[in-house]
Amino acid sequence: MTTQKYRDASQVLLQQAGDELAAGDARQAAEKGWGAAAQKVKAVCEERGWRHVSHRDLRNAAKSLSRETDDHEIRLLFDAVNKLHKNFYEDSYNVEEVGEGLDDVRRFIDKLDALSG
Repeated sequence: MTTQKYRDASQVLLQQAGDELAAGDARQAAEKGWGAAAQKVKAVCEERGWRHVSHRDLRNAAKSLSRETDDHEIRLLFDAVNKLHKNFYEDSYNVEEVGEGLDDVRRFIDKLDALSG
């Protein structure tokens, strides 16, 4: 996939997350939110020539970006959006909690947008 395809996928998934949340499906909204964040990390990794094939690669990229920019919120937001992915398996967050998580996804994506070309 190219950098632009990852960016586009991130945008589409974030829109789908909002649609799922509006329909009351917290589980699917959470997973789409996680997917939007993951695709955005993959876009940044692709631009920088970083490995991005595993969950660990994405976490390492977020940590590297956090250190590089001295913006520790990048790492914290990655951890927060990762919890949305866990919700797919556990289905333990309600619609309000997932909505708050999607706010974190948007903040995370905005931060990564500022770092990409």
